[in-house]
Amino acid sequence: MIPLEVLLAFLAASALITIAPGPDNLMVLSVGISRGRMAGIGFGLGCALGCFVHTLWATLGIGAVVMASEDTFTVLKMAGAAYLVYIGVMTWRFAGKASLIKLDDGSAEPMMVHLRRGFIANVINPKVALFFIAFLPQFADPGRGPVWLQMVLLGAVFAAQTVLIFGSLGWFAGGIGARLQRQPALAVWLDRCAGTIFFALALHLATASR
Repeated sequence: MIPLEVLLAFLAASALITIAPGPDNLMVLSVGISRGRMAGIGFGLGCALGCFVHTLWATLGIGAVVMASEDTFTVLKMAGAAYLVYIGVMTWRFAGKASLIKLDDGSAEPMMVHLRRGFIANVINPKVALFFIAFLPQFADPGRGPVWLQMVLLGAVFAAQTVLIFGSLGWFAGGIGARLQRQPALAVWLDRCAGTIFFALALHLATASR
């Protein structure tokens, strides 16, 4: 249905967009460094699942309808900003309490907690919704068959490469954090830096415009 050359071009563009510095990258890196590999990978997987949800919204036309309303856009971005602030507050509140030993023996926050956080942070971000509404149709052609099916397939490819890239980021960030967090005092500041990043991203989202 989708020619190989189109699929490869889409994959290349998607990978470049995913690798480019952005809010999701910063969140995955900060969580991985401050909370460990499984946390970073979990948050990255949550973001990837959120990307596929945005694909479904764009395919069904829900995203376009929602984004057509300035009020809806504002509500979504403020909800997203509030959630990022919540994660930042929790990170500051429990700074240094998720030691590497706890992460290894499973007594700290499980991976699913961070997966859920990454998923919610991505899904309620209206800027991501706008991106998918604009990006996916560029690679779909009505002459090749149902556009909605092409967009679903493209969205699945985008989510798959996001899993690989964000998973790798979380893994390597966790490795760096493992070395840094051997010093308890440094672990506290790593968590506080991660929390500050979430606050900054919340401010960026809250002041964003369509």
